[in-house]
Amino acid sequence: MSVRVVVPGQLYSYTGGQSQLTAEGTTLGEVLDELDCRHPGLRFRVVDEHGAIRPHVRFFINREPALALSCALADGDELLIVGALSGG
Repeated sequence: MSVRVVVPGQLYSYTGGQSQLTAEGTTLGEVLDELDCRHPGLRFRVVDEHGAIRPHVRFFINREPALALSCALADGDELLIVGALSGG
């Protein structure tokens, strides 16, 4: 099963500048694990050491909010990763 992943600019340094990736997995957590195997460090930027989604990150599966790593994905789904911008 293949999922299209849209990556925000904040993570380009982990993806070699790629804005779109494909990944395998049936849940959000599985997809992030698979991406981290190919792009080390990416998962830690969006999921903390306790396995919780970081507060400044949002995930959307087919434009619907995905609030847990257990959210299901199907073949052909689009996973959008959105990172908050901040500054002073």
